Amino acid sequence: MKEQKRNDSVSLKLTLEHSDTRSLSSSLVTEAQFVSKDGEISVSLHSDSFNDARARWNSIMRALIASDRSLEATRGERN
Repeated sequence: MKEQKRNDSVSLKLTLEHSDTRSLSSSLVTEAQFVSKDGEISVSLHSDSFNDARARWNSIMRALIASDRSLEATRGERN
């Protein structure tokens, strides 16, 4: 695998399953490009630098985690 340099462009894609993709995907509206279909969400990110990609990816993950925890709390679920 080629070593990633900080100024190289980066593309990432994550596909995940969730029981409430509509609610979970609403947390991504301002964060990333995504497609929600048949219980799956596919999130895509492209950035011109590794540092920017890392920061944006962290924001996406925080949004998904917060949304999932909020859904759990409103349904009375616990991990």
